[in-house]
Amino acid sequence: MKRIFLLLIGCIILTGCLGKASGDSGAFPVKNIEIIAPASPGGGWDRTARSAQRAMNADGSVDQDITVINKPGGGGEVGWQYLMQQDSHAVALNSSLLTTGAILGQTELTYKDFTPLAMLSTEWLAVASKAGSGIDDANQLMDQLREDPKSLVIGVSPSLGSGNHLSFVQAAVESGVDPTELQFLVYSSGGDIMNALLGGHIDITSNSLSDLSEQYEAGEVDILAITAPERLDSFPNIPTWKEQGVDVEFPHWRGIMGPPGMSENEIAKWDEYLSSMVKTEEWQTDLDNNDLDNFYMDSKETLAFLEKQHDFFKDIVRESGLTP
Repeated sequence: MKRIFLLLIGCIILTGCLGKASGDSGAFPVKNIEIIAPASPGGGWDRTARSAQRAMNADGSVDQDITVINKPGGGGEVGWQYLMQQDSHAVALNSSLLTTGAILGQTELTYKDFTPLAMLSTEWLAVASKAGSGIDDANQLMDQLREDPKSLVIGVSPSLGSGNHLSFVQAAVESGVDPTELQFLVYSSGGDIMNALLGGHIDITSNSLSDLSEQYEAGEVDILAITAPERLDSFPNIPTWKEQGVDVEFPHWRGIMGPPGMSENEIAKWDEYLSSMVKTEEWQTDLDNNDLDNFYMDSKETLAFLEKQHDFFKDIVRESGLTP
């Protein structure tokens, strides 16, 4: 009888532990929160992770300490593999590389391997030329490329298949230009591209607006088009692709995700924390300081968005000539 009693006590304790591990007990979080930036300090993922940390601390919804850790390497792969080994107290930043990497065969990881939690922000991409180059707008640019696709060298970073590259591919396709005939030159960073553009080593760059804004405001570059659906309040004189007759809208988004197997309670808690975080003054200030737009979606909206993005990028990557 004593043995049966002890066995029952053991089962009760085990059940309680399992419930706590899965988050079904309702006690979440029970330890420090970890936000993983899958890149070195200073880049977009790192800045977004630290912005989230500041905004969550300012909001005060989370009682536990919140830390940011950097796990650079493999275009996000190292950080995302690390997340796979964590519980729901760890989350990681992501971007379109989570989608294009799998399509290009660079990784086996996809959004389906994780728990999508939110879309956070987006920056818009832009096409620019050196000031005084003689290329005055996007239509003139595409007219020249239709006539001679190899007449211009186009700088992109950090790789073929990146948002910078694929947004230009989309614009080319919509303009009747064969993107496989274009001359792309890959640079490791936006700073390297700017040096090449100003030095005359490339003719055009497709890059984030934030990487171009300083030289634009100094009059050193002309921005021909941005991928936003309408002109931005902060740059009212820069036209969109759409208003120039090219049907392109290309958000360079950043989101956040958790490890696989999160419980409904844990997902609901993260929905609560993140939806509150993006309403803080600290979050909005960081968006403004980094030329970013709010792009918040909750966990359900994010999953639906990622499913559509996978189909979109699959088509664009194929049209780029990077896959059969």
